[in-house]
Amino acid sequence: MKVLKFGGTSVGSSKNITNVVSILTNYAKTDKVICVVSAVGGVTDKLLEAGQLAQSKNSAYADAFSNIRTIHLNIIKELIPTNNDAVLEEVETRLGALKNLLDGIFLINELSPKTSDKLVSYGELLSSFIIAETLKSKGANAERKNSQELVTTNSNFTKAEVNYSITNKNVQDYFKDSTFDITILPGFISKSITGEITTLGRGGSDFTAAIVAAALKVDQLEIWTDVSGMYTANPKMVKQALPIDKLSYQEAMELSHFGAKVLYPPTVQPVLSLQIPIHIKNTLEPDAVGTIISKDGSNVNNAAKGITNISNVALLTLQGNGMVGIPGFSRRLFQTLAQEKINVILITQASSEHSICFGIDEKDAISAKSAIDTEFENEISLNKIDPILVESNLSIIALIGDSMKSHQGISGKMFSALGKNNINIRAIAQGASERNISAIIAQKDIKKALNILHEVFFEGNTKQLNVFITGVGNVGERLVEQIKQQRKYLKENLKINLRVVGLSNSRKMIFNDEGLSLKNWKEQLANEGEDATLEGFYESIKNLNLRNSVFVDVTANKDVADLYAKYLKESIAVVACNKIACSSKLEKYKELKQLSYKYNAPYLFETNVGAGLPVIDTLNNLIASGDKVTSIQAVLSGSLNFVFNNFNDTTKFYDVVKQAAAEGYTEPDPRIDLSGVDVARKILILARESGTEMDLEDIENTSFLSEAGEKSDTVDDFYQTLIADEAHYQKLYASAKANNSQLKYVAEFNNGEAKVGLKEIPEGHPFYNLEGKDNIVMFYTQRYPEQPMIIKGAGAGADVTASGLFADIIRIGNN
Repeated sequence: MKVLKFGGTSVGSSKNITNVVSILTNYAKTDKVICVVSAVGGVTDKLLEAGQLAQSKNSAYADAFSNIRTIHLNIIKELIPTNNDAVLEEVETRLGALKNLLDGIFLINELSPKTSDKLVSYGELLSSFIIAETLKSKGANAERKNSQELVTTNSNFTKAEVNYSITNKNVQDYFKDSTFDITILPGFISKSITGEITTLGRGGSDFTAAIVAAALKVDQLEIWTDVSGMYTANPKMVKQALPIDKLSYQEAMELSHFGAKVLYPPTVQPVLSLQIPIHIKNTLEPDAVGTIISKDGSNVNNAAKGITNISNVALLTLQGNGMVGIPGFSRRLFQTLAQEKINVILITQASSEHSICFGIDEKDAISAKSAIDTEFENEISLNKIDPILVESNLSIIALIGDSMKSHQGISGKMFSALGKNNINIRAIAQGASERNISAIIAQKDIKKALNILHEVFFEGNTKQLNVFITGVGNVGERLVEQIKQQRKYLKENLKINLRVVGLSNSRKMIFNDEGLSLKNWKEQLANEGEDATLEGFYESIKNLNLRNSVFVDVTANKDVADLYAKYLKESIAVVACNKIACSSKLEKYKELKQLSYKYNAPYLFETNVGAGLPVIDTLNNLIASGDKVTSIQAVLSGSLNFVFNNFNDTTKFYDVVKQAAAEGYTEPDPRIDLSGVDVARKILILARESGTEMDLEDIENTSFLSEAGEKSDTVDDFYQTLIADEAHYQKLYASAKANNSQLKYVAEFNNGEAKVGLKEIPEGHPFYNLEGKDNIVMFYTQRYPEQPMIIKGAGAGADVTASGLFADIIRIGNN
């Protein structure tokens, strides 16, 4: 004997019912089948809505009824297109009785629990009749048995209690003599000992199936729904959620209590007591494995089995010095809640006894506060305790697993992962069994939290990075292409799932919380993007609230740099090639460093110095290992090195600068490079990273530009001065040539002081043969006092700068 239960979505349309019929006829080939069915999907709610409209004297109840009628008649016509007159006539008779009941409710302006049970019973009565008749029309040896004739209860309407001695005998006697291959039973509905229609409450169809399965002591109860079993998390919120093959009864109960809607714990108690396994199956994918729930379902190799949540939670806190050491507060508190029929979801109390926190359904918060404040009115008036504190817009997130008790550090791992992503925990509860670790967090963070924990506990240590890039010009475009090229490698080899979620240029911005396609991102940005603003880009990232978010600044814009603090305060990592923030006032530089530490949000800017060269990373490693920098000698401008390597007595200075700009080696405004300001910023950053506190004004900058060039107002004016003052620049070259030297723009840091300027570098010096756009940095330290640590390579160019940004992003992924 097989007992199967099909829920509302499984019988929610003619197509789905056809799947149910196919499943039942296949099972019936080898065994007798009992099938418990719910009302057609959504009909129970529609019946209650119609009843409430009728009770409130709203004539729209007739329209609600008409909708219910149409749903059922259309299903019959689709399932049994011919020879359906008898079926239609019977359904119309039942619908007529339903209409009469609604008319009566409308006339007397009353909807009692007793009448409500009679009203909603029509859903299962109609669906079970239609499914049974469909089976018969296809030649199946099938019959419908009214569960009201089997399941006997008391008269506690809307949630009747089963009389098992009578019910079990009814079920056993009926099926002992049944000759049908398939028996259809309406779930949820029952009758009292006195013959009144009752219902079994929430999850009532599961309950009916469990009652029948337990009475007949079958080998297994199958519950068919619209998902392939229970998942490691809600697949609608966690795309990477995995079906769970096996669960223990206790794990399934915990997951179901905390939001996994596949199973409602109290309703399966009859099979639990007999340790009858429950198999969750998918009506739409009948061949899927599903989930088996049994006594020994737990797998000790996997500490956690699932993550789930309850939304719309309010956290109430009773606190006050007058509670300390005084017995009876807890009893009075929870007795008051019980009297108000308010269910407590979570409880936590500090060992100081100064406060008791508990979570309840948000809809009960107002009545709970009123009742508790009334109960403790005397203590509140004497200032022994405070009025009850209510916090709303919260959710409970829970990590579930039988084996967690045998694995150390699960709680630490859970809370560390949440904390790293700026998710504040309002309360924590963990039972001594260690089967459930629960935390109350903000409702807005629930999707983020579920994904974080799922990544940590179920995705093989693969870390998802959600990247937002502003400034997709030359360098930004190369960065996107590098990410596109390397995504597969990162996922397979570094366990980093890197997604570009947002892109912006000066005109447009675009977002996709599932990750943008990088195949045609330019077209998407141009055609689908919204108008871009810096504040709008920030607000969009903040509101998406994705885990492991990384903001990448590929601009030279001060206004963008001014927003770094806001990103860091939201625990959004910042990666920047923009030097403005790190070379701004010392207080600003230190603030960003402190915010990065406080909010656990990396702030990386390797490309500020040396593009893709590991200059800052090397310096940081020296400092972290206890070394001390005594001097830095460097050529830090790839653009200036390119200029002076290509300028000679046969070229014009103007032409060389123009070439450098055309090849992307200078800023759009070449004065930033040629004035030495860019180099001064870089040596300032290195000085600060080595532990010296200084500002840009403290750096001596000896300009090589002509007086007219220094005073130029616009870029065009500046270029004109290069033409007019060619003799000035030729004189610089001639002097170096006469001294058998090369012109290099050098940055120096010695004994806490820094300077930048053009120098004639003699032959034999490490800077002398520095080619093209290369940079070179020499660190003299306590460990490298005579022979410096040297870093040398390309210090300018879109590809190497993009690779430096990419390396910082990967560092965050590896963190």
